[in-house]
Amino acid sequence: MDAQEKLEILADAGRYDLACACGTKNKDEHRKRDETGSAWLYPVTLASGGTGIMLKTLLSSACVGDCAYCPMRASADCVRRCTLGADELARLFLEINRKRWLLGLFVSSGIIRDPDHTMTRLNGVAAILRKKYKYKGYIHLKVIPGCSDAALEEAVTLASAVSINIETPTAEHCRTLSGRKNWHSDIMGQIDRIRHHIANRPGKRKIKQTTQFIVGAAAENDREILAKTFELYNRVKMERIYFSAYQRGAGTPDIPGETNPDPDILTREHRLYQSDFLIRKYGFNQEDLLYDQNGRLSLTDDPKKCWADAHPEFFPVRVRTAERWQLLRVPGLGPITVDRILKARRETTIGSVKDLKLTGKRGETAKQYLDFS
Repeated sequence: MDAQEKLEILADAGRYDLACACGTKNKDEHRKRDETGSAWLYPVTLASGGTGIMLKTLLSSACVGDCAYCPMRASADCVRRCTLGADELARLFLEINRKRWLLGLFVSSGIIRDPDHTMTRLNGVAAILRKKYKYKGYIHLKVIPGCSDAALEEAVTLASAVSINIETPTAEHCRTLSGRKNWHSDIMGQIDRIRHHIANRPGKRKIKQTTQFIVGAAAENDREILAKTFELYNRVKMERIYFSAYQRGAGTPDIPGETNPDPDILTREHRLYQSDFLIRKYGFNQEDLLYDQNGRLSLTDDPKKCWADAHPEFFPVRVRTAERWQLLRVPGLGPITVDRILKARRETTIGSVKDLKLTGKRGETAKQYLDFS
């Protein structure tokens, strides 16, 4: 195969590592093939509120790993195996970037031979782009569990963002999916070491650290996932946490995701993203998130509405005098709308939900919890 054929296979195999918010009806937020049809380009939300396009691919689909949820595990035969050289991938990325501007490159890989050998190749892609081609744009490197501290430090030096998939919220659940990984040292230990290298790097260039849970492959519940999410945000200062619903049929037939599949897995993924947003943008604490007797979030109502309905004493919230944090607790109101309310009420009187420019379901929901007197 030539490099272009390899990229087509490897970019397509990257679909199993989603690392992005769940899909919407807006087609502009879905991945698309580039003009050649050989690479997948992913939309990425920018700090400005717009979107950029990123090339996301694997360096290799060869893997010696045993992750039971992953179709690239050594024992599987459902993925075509191939590997790009570091310079091959760097040149292909720059070629696509010349045809259309890209926000950057997100590169991961199966484990080639061993973690350090693989990290040498991954870091090599970034080093070639930075040093040989003088590329100053965004590079996200996915760290291989179990690699050396030196490989982690080099990745932080070269990349704009570094991540390692936490996959499960506990060591017990990790053992369900892998007999080779040590959750404490290979995953949590490396998450802490990445944070250490970011905090102690020379210069002021900001490096992001992210991670991702595989939801539904093991028998974890939402309470466990979100408890670990709070820890990662508060202790590790994680930039962002992603949730990827396990794709049935991708793993071995004996894991919980296959023996006891969750028919509502995509809704569950969506509820986790909603909870994550409440943590990051609305100031919700651990005790604010409500679960059923099995530690699961509601599938019928979003977590913010669940909190509101469980705290009738908090409502209605008076639009004319409420503080920002109080308005953010109102179902149907988001940060943008709340900031608009705070600005508008200094200049005029807000007399109804229509004055908030909220229409449809959001407006109907919000007015149940608001007082306009």
